[in-house]
Amino acid sequence: MAGLRTQKRRRKEGKTDYKLRLKLLKSEMSRIVVRRTNKYYLLQIVESKESQDKVIKGITSKELIAQGLDKKHTGSLKSVPAGYLTGLLFAKQLDLKQEYIIDLGMTRTISGNRIYSVLKGLVDGGANIRVNEKIFPSQERIDGSHLNKETKEAFNKLKEKISK
Repeated sequence: MAGLRTQKRRRKEGKTDYKLRLKLLKSEMSRIVVRRTNKYYLLQIVESKESQDKVIKGITSKELIAQGLDKKHTGSLKSVPAGYLTGLLFAKQLDLKQEYIIDLGMTRTISGNRIYSVLKGLVDGGANIRVNEKIFPSQERIDGSHLNKETKEAFNKLKEKISK
């Protein structure tokens, strides 16, 4: 049975796409890793040297509370507006002259997906990322029009603070 190979453990578990990882490593660019957990967004700048990853900077959407987001009206810290604000906040910490590549891992890439709200925040914050604008969620979702009034106001207030 020539040609049959056992899959690598992380591929079987659905954690690593080795073809994509090889492309990312060959690019030799710093990458922004975006992950969504059960409660938060996680963003990291990762550099790879000889297939060894090194995290340079990182942030979670929990940082929005430290920035002044009202705890009573936060809603979910993995919502579309929270993702946008997390991306916007992280973009303020980046070297804006450097070009980055996005690593979404095994996330399903469907246009308008909430993970793309983070990308929209990064791009609006000035990060140098090549991206197709068609994949972003609608502006109404990013602004929080679908949320209750108090939550929408809390996110807009924080957006103004971060944008300054």
